[in-house]
Amino acid sequence: MPSYYLSEDLARFPDMGKTQPKLWDLYLRWYTATMEKGALDERTKKLIALAVAFAIQEPYCIDSYASACSDAGVSPEEMAEAVNVAAAIRGGGTIAHWVQACNTMTRKG
Repeated sequence: MPSYYLSEDLARFPDMGKTQPKLWDLYLRWYTATMEKGALDERTKKLIALAVAFAIQEPYCIDSYASACSDAGVSPEEMAEAVNVAAAIRGGGTIAHWVQACNTMTRKG
């Protein structure tokens, strides 16, 4: 079975703007400004984007930012470390919600 997510679909992203061009333009301006050098350089922002893409499990962004990081000179080791940070934080958040289950059981008393 072919994959549901196809890398070649990345090239179709601008098609999203056809139905709401004003909103698409606003998003692109915000995105572009966000990814420009500021307090953080572009390389660091790409690495953050890659880690977030893994944390939210977004295959198009994983594909896009793995490529962008590679083009920016980010090593596979740096990418793996960033992804592991994202996974550890996401895992910690999952474990931390055990408190909610404990609260529920306590209320049932």
